[in-house]
Amino acid sequence: MSKSEISALVWYRNDLRTLDHLGLRKAVESGYRVVAFYTFNPKHYYTHRWGFKKTDRFRAQFIIESIQALKQALKSLNISLIIDTKTPDKALPEWIKKYKVKEIYLQHEWTEEEKKEEKAVLAQIDSNIIWNRHYEQFLFHPSDLPFSRPQVPEVFSTFRKVCEKKVQLRPSLPNPTSLGTSNLIEINDKVPTLADLGLPPIENDPRSAFPFSGGTTAALERLEEYFWKNKKLSFYKNTRNGLLGTDYSSKFSPWLANGSLSPKTIYWEIKRYEKEIQKNQSTYWLIFELIWRDYFKYISLKHGNKIFKIGGILERDYLWSSELERFRQWADGLTPEPFVNANMIELKHSGWMSNRGRQNVASYFAKEMKMDWRIGAAYFESLLLDYDVHSNYGNWMYVSGVGNDPRDRKFDVQWQAERYDPNRKFQNLWLQKTLF
Repeated sequence: MSKSEISALVWYRNDLRTLDHLGLRKAVESGYRVVAFYTFNPKHYYTHRWGFKKTDRFRAQFIIESIQALKQALKSLNISLIIDTKTPDKALPEWIKKYKVKEIYLQHEWTEEEKKEEKAVLAQIDSNIIWNRHYEQFLFHPSDLPFSRPQVPEVFSTFRKVCEKKVQLRPSLPNPTSLGTSNLIEINDKVPTLADLGLPPIENDPRSAFPFSGGTTAALERLEEYFWKNKKLSFYKNTRNGLLGTDYSSKFSPWLANGSLSPKTIYWEIKRYEKEIQKNQSTYWLIFELIWRDYFKYISLKHGNKIFKIGGILERDYLWSSELERFRQWADGLTPEPFVNANMIELKHSGWMSNRGRQNVASYFAKEMKMDWRIGAAYFESLLLDYDVHSNYGNWMYVSGVGNDPRDRKFDVQWQAERYDPNRKFQNLWLQKTLF
């Protein structure tokens, strides 16, 4: 059997790009026919007992747009994207058999759901198939760290200082070489709609601070606009705690979360900006935020499923409530705190919330209402466009007193509102009669 009759399959999950994608590059270099695969796993769209979907319409629509963009990017390389709607263990074995897959390339994941998916697929396919896992989601590659996994520091500043001093960042990889048209296969590559996933349609809210689309093309357009056209990067540190509009922060996180954009791509573009335009505290601060993102991934890698336990990585035994009615008050923006309510209504109607808002509503939920923080984390997973399992659970543990905050702080919501929304512009915008 010739190499052209055997396939290398790239299994896409949270790495929805062709740029800076080592697994795709290795698959292309394998000499086999290359096919790509993504499934809208129905287990990601079920309804929690709390009354919300695991993945609701805003994030689902962003994923749909990202898959549409990925399909076009792969097509330009003459690679077909198989799009399925079954669980991986039901879908992948069929395609592996049909296209005589010899090797599978995938992003290395370590959290529980992703590992269970892989094990379920492994149980259904030939044990001789080679699995090639690559760490695609980090700024600092795990192999380049000066400490082992058990030695990952529990304090962010220690992690940051060591990595900044001792880790040389790897280059960002360009697109791989395009394959011949004979590599394309005839498949049904229709991308499902929200209705196909059992979700209601979206009516865009003009108040949203995130009016952007999913996919690498939209991500690179945003980077071009924020860095080079408007030069907002030069002011990032001063505006990053804002609440209104598109430009108070970079808004890169949704594309980073599903892998439409890699952190290394952003990092090296910042470095080019520093050479050609300006280097200041703001340009550094965006790198600082990328390191925070890395840090929560390493905490997750170090502690495993502890990040999903009620006691967190500190194994603290607090008394938490799980009353559905109290949760709904928080989720629907019906608490006694207008600043909390405005942020929760923004999330409900747009799938977006500022970093400042997230810290306040999470702290209020866990430390004022004393609700089980994992319910809040699951609600964020449902709605946030930029949901990332590591950052989401890492941040929720942090503000809930069961994670990596050495000071175990509690946010004074009223003081925060007075400082960051002194004229109540944000609160007035979202607390007015809702448009939909």
